[in-house]
Amino acid sequence: MSTLARAERASALLTALRRLEGRATVGDVVTESGLPAEEVRAGLKTLLESHRGHLEVSEAGELVYDFDPALIERGHEPRIARVMRRVNKGLAAAFKAWIVIMLVVYFVVFVVLVVAALVASQRGGDSKGGGWGRGRHRGGLPLDPVFWYWIWGPRWRLGRPYYGHRWERSLGTDDRVPFYKKVFAFVFGPDRPRPTQRQLDRRKLRLIRARSGVLTPAELVQHTGSFFDEAKEEMARLLGAYDGEATVSPDGELVYAFPELMTTVRGERRPTEPPPSWLRLEPPLELTGNSAGANTLIAGMNAFTLVAAASAPWFIFPRLGLGGPAAFFGLVWVPVVFSVLFFAVPLLRMMGVRRENRRRGKRNVRRVLLAHVFRRALRREPVEVDVAHAFVQDKLPDASVPARTVQRLVDTLASQIGAEVEVSDDGRLLYRFRGIETQLVAAERVRRTLRLDERTVDRIVFSTSDDSEAAGERDLALFDEKIASETTDLSRYVPEVDRVDFEHEYELVAFDEALGRGERRRGAGAR
Repeated sequence: MSTLARAERASALLTALRRLEGRATVGDVVTESGLPAEEVRAGLKTLLESHRGHLEVSEAGELVYDFDPALIERGHEPRIARVMRRVNKGLAAAFKAWIVIMLVVYFVVFVVLVVAALVASQRGGDSKGGGWGRGRHRGGLPLDPVFWYWIWGPRWRLGRPYYGHRWERSLGTDDRVPFYKKVFAFVFGPDRPRPTQRQLDRRKLRLIRARSGVLTPAELVQHTGSFFDEAKEEMARLLGAYDGEATVSPDGELVYAFPELMTTVRGERRPTEPPPSWLRLEPPLELTGNSAGANTLIAGMNAFTLVAAASAPWFIFPRLGLGGPAAFFGLVWVPVVFSVLFFAVPLLRMMGVRRENRRRGKRNVRRVLLAHVFRRALRREPVEVDVAHAFVQDKLPDASVPARTVQRLVDTLASQIGAEVEVSDDGRLLYRFRGIETQLVAAERVRRTLRLDERTVDRIVFSTSDDSEAAGERDLALFDEKIASETTDLSRYVPEVDRVDFEHEYELVAFDEALGRGERRRGAGAR
């Protein structure tokens, strides 16, 4: 299909969906648009990737496409917002450069002035500054190449991000972080990784392949820590992006299959399943990301500049014969105001960091709670809020988790998955998350039916050259494998619920950045 034809089809589909207020079956869209059914199915799958929406199953087993009524594109950003983001980025880069220049240059200037003032004091207050001219050419800080190498770090690629001292420890000796990046981090915080959609999808695709090309929203919730509504949206996007197919299990559950992802030349070796969300908790966001030593050094430099500038009219000016409006403006007012702002910005940022850490703490509570809920669901045991709260608090001993927070999360999960709520004899609420087990069982049944993990070019399941005896032996071997797979315990899909672990943000982009550095080094070597 040509580009023009695809554009016309997309326009016709969007027009039809607007008339249907975003919710329709394939038959509805065919009737409204007049397009062939196959084109409608392919077009709706593409729209699931580009527009907000998800799939549902009707009582008759028909797939229902449910888009946002406004047909909003995923990741849509207004043009004015893009322009403002670029302008802000440019201004921030200029402001950062100004900060480093101000900090380092004023620090060096005041070191020289203070030394000169001390020398002048020892010489009896000679205001001509006999030691001033000689002191500045003795290989001190202003002309010391080692000092400026330490500030800049010429081997460091301009624009490369700095994610903090923990990330720095994972780098090689040739990747020493220059001082100016730590100054930026002191004022504005460390750089935050901005993983691409491809990087975010990589782990989900590994999960799909590890689970034989079949996945349900409940399994995606388990591995991302998202809410079920968010997981449905994401499954719809993955279906459109990676040529998936939505199917309905015999018991009416919506299951997503990805046949194209399972074709491989690697035989029966499966990728390692990524860890679930409770093994990838979010660590607290750091205010600066620097080590204590780096923060002490930067704060000390700025404090020295502040004290020296504030005391200059009484200590430096009389001894060196300086004065006048220009000296007061350049050596008192400017450095004092700069130094105060240098300390004020991190203090103001502290409120935002605390707010973000509260959000991270709530997400971590939800992820740990999911471990408890999934385990109880597969054991067919009810979830009690008191027991769930004790479980979460035991796994997060450094956090003070209110019982009402766990109560709200359990209620939210119950409403989204359709849990059954009972009242025990002693008045306690019991939540039975049968929907989780139902989705996992449905996925397992579809896996056994489709057997997508056998889509390998070096595993032959049929050949026209087989005689009847060879074909019989092949069918018998496949039957034995199927019988063995049907005895699999679903609990293997919910691993390690008795421990939690953290994952740093930069781990999402570490592989690609290391790969990029290697390519740049090889390119430089070739030149």
